[in-house]
Amino acid sequence: MRKTGVLDELVDKLGQVLPPGAAGLKSDFDKNAKAALQSALGKMDLVTREEFDLQVALLERTREKLDRLEKLIESRSSE
Repeated sequence: MRKTGVLDELVDKLGQVLPPGAAGLKSDFDKNAKAALQSALGKMDLVTREEFDLQVALLERTREKLDRLEKLIESRSSE
């Protein structure tokens, strides 16, 4: 899943800034950081990429229909 890859990458980058003496804690840090990030993202009012793309397509079709209706009204009002 793409989101997991992004989270894993972010957790890995955060883990890289741990001090050298904390290398033994990296596994615990990775698990806790990932859980914290997932929890924080879960509380946000976000939509999936698929939902976003569906809405974009719907809005594009709606815009096309509106443009056609506006042209139809203009052509009929000029008659």
